Amino acid sequence: MNSYYLTLVLKPDVEEKERKALLDSIGKKITGSEGKITKEDMWGVRPLSYTIKKQTSGFYAHFEIEADPKDAKGIDKTLKTEEDVLRYLLIRR
Repeated sequence: MNSYYLTLVLKPDVEEKERKALLDSIGKKITGSEGKITKEDMWGVRPLSYTIKKQTSGFYAHFEIEADPKDAKGIDKTLKTEEDVLRYLLIRR
């Protein structure tokens, strides 16, 4: 098991229910194969330094997770296909 930081920038116009469902599905992907979320911070809507996909602000969420490297690659693939995710950063700590 390795420790990772996962920071997400979501579209700011996503409704609260949809945002919660998306974050829950990402959490299930993390915990599905013996991974765990050790810390979760919701930073809220903040302005972006530059425009991404015609958006000037984004909803930031930060997680500290423990997962196998194989599972981290699966999380990476999942986040690439999500339309509501503007940017993400998954790094090993």
